[in-house]
This record gives sequence, structure tokens and C-alpha cells, in this order.
Amino acid sequence: MKRLVAIIGAGAAFAVLLVLYPSPSAELAQAAVVTHERSSAPLSEGATLRVQLAASRNQVDSLQGQLDRAIKIIGYSGQYGVSADLTAKVYDAAVAENIDPELAFRLVKLESEFNPRAVSPAGAMGLTQLMPATARFYQKNLRASQLFDPDLNLHIGFRYLHGLVEQYHGRMDTALLVYNRGEVAVRAATAEGKSPTNGYERILMRGYKGPGIID
Repeated sequence: MKRLVAIIGAGAAFAVLLVLYPSPSAELAQAAVVTHERSSAPLSEGATLRVQLAASRNQVDSLQGQLDRAIKIIGYSGQYGVSADLTAKVYDAAVAENIDPELAFRLVKLESEFNPRAVSPAGAMGLTQLMPATARFYQKNLRASQLFDPDLNLHIGFRYLHGLVEQYHGRMDTALLVYNRGEVAVRAATAEGKSPTNGYERILMRGYKGPGIID
């Protein structure tokens, strides 16, 4: 019984150290060893406890990440009046393509009103309003009808936006304008000495203070 109490006490000491100091310093590690030496439990058993506690901490971190994701999805779902399923698709695609989810939701709202089957007069399709020719740059042999698939459309659309941000050296306003109007139209207006803006980027960015991309 005394040995069991000693083991539990050693484990509790490690738990406190791990909670207070997620990355223990050499001094803390030494303190942990002293704690074990003062107990009647062998150091090997203490090491086993440490491994178990580390595994538990990883599980807690994983659960915390899942909880944070769920909270954000619930928030965006309520904010934009979209189903949790579609909200999760937009959020996950944005994170996967290194786009700030807040910016991603703004873009989808403005482009398609979250309608997966939206088609513009110019032929842009789906949630992020991609032109089939643009989408084929990222996925060859893509059929236009495939752009009605939410997952595919979101990933390609956000990947395209991320590429534009890099192409224009972080100038989010220019990247968004090119995304909406097309590079040819923007260049043509600029070459004629006209402002290429149509107000799209100002509407989408109004009140937005995020980073845009989250590399």
C-alpha cells in the first residue's frame, strides 16, 4: 500500500510540473528526479508515469484543438446563417489552404451567398465562383460540373486566392480585385490609366483586420 501511494504521489508531482511548465527546464527535470528519489518508487516506474502523462497531455491538446475548431464553426454558422456542415467545409478548406477563415467566409458570402450551385452571367461557378479555365490550372481535365462540388470548389478557390496574394507580394486588395475581375481586365484598365477597382475589395475587406493568409 505504501508503495502504491508513493507511485501516485510521484505521478501527481509530474502532473503538476507538466501543467505549470509545458516545456520543463533542466532545473524542473532535476526537481522531478529528486521527487522520485524521495519516493519509494523506482525511477523506471517514474519514467513510465512521465511517458503516460505526456501521452495524456497530447490527447488533451488534441481535444482542445477539436474544441476550438467546433467553437469557431458554431460561431461562423450563426454569424453567416449557414448550416454547420457547409460551415465546416468552408473552415477546413480555408485552414488547409492557409487562408484566414474570416476572410474565406467573407469571400464566399460575397461571391455566391453560400450557394454551391451559383452560376454568374460570365460563367463563374460554385461557392467561390471559379471560371472552369482557372480551375483547370489547378486540376487538369476538370469538368465544369465538378465545380458544384463544395469541397473541390473551396479548395481550388482558396488555393487560387493564396497564389494571387503571393504573386502580388501580400497586397490583399490587389489580389482580391484580380480574383474578382480577372487579371486581364485589371491589367487592361491599368494600362489605360484607369483605376481597375470596382469596389469589390473594399466591400470584402470592410472592417477586416486579419492577416489574410495564415502561413
